[in-house]
Amino acid sequence: MALHVEHELHRRRRSRNVGLALVLAAFVALVFGLSVVKITQGDMMEGYDHRPQASRLPVDPNPPAATAPRAAPGTPGAEAGIKP
Repeated sequence: MALHVEHELHRRRRSRNVGLALVLAAFVALVFGLSVVKITQGDMMEGYDHRPQASRLPVDPNPPAATAPRAAPGTPGAEAGIKP
């Protein structure tokens, strides 16, 4: 006869803990796998700066000509063609 008999509550708790440990291990493995795939693909990684860098923007050989501002439609200067 055993000196210490395990209660059923402890067996249930242990099985829940083992299940939670397996779920946590699967999540860690998933995150690790996704990280390895992202690193090995070799894509450009710019971190959290999602703005394009100025050196990578294409240069426009024919930039638009600078025009003077015009009056907004519906204002008095717009009907006469007067520039403010």
